[in-house]
Amino acid sequence: MRRNGWHILSDDARYTLTRHMPPRFDIAAEAWFPPCRPERLARQIRQDLWRTLKQLRGFSPVVEITTTAYGLNVRVGGRLSAQQTPKTALISIQQLINDPAWRNRWIRWAALTPQDPT
Repeated sequence: MRRNGWHILSDDARYTLTRHMPPRFDIAAEAWFPPCRPERLARQIRQDLWRTLKQLRGFSPVVEITTTAYGLNVRVGGRLSAQQTPKTALISIQQLINDPAWRNRWIRWAALTPQDPT
């Protein structure tokens, strides 16, 4: 499915939000999250990832969320058109995905509601 220029790939266990197909992780970081709504979580992380790395020329964000029995495994990063990946970009992604303030904000936004399936 394509919405507002973004490709959305979704099945029972995985939700991927990407600008370009196929999704590609030239640079990435991972983190675990408690159960919540993957589509909302992906959208918020993608927006903040873009704001963090908008100065990185040729960067195209990708967020992939895999649902497991233990919660959500979130892989954040994306495609780079440049040959070299600045080490600071990877550090920025890792800091973003592990920052307690950002995580709390994203989790509140994506919280499950009583009518959501568990």
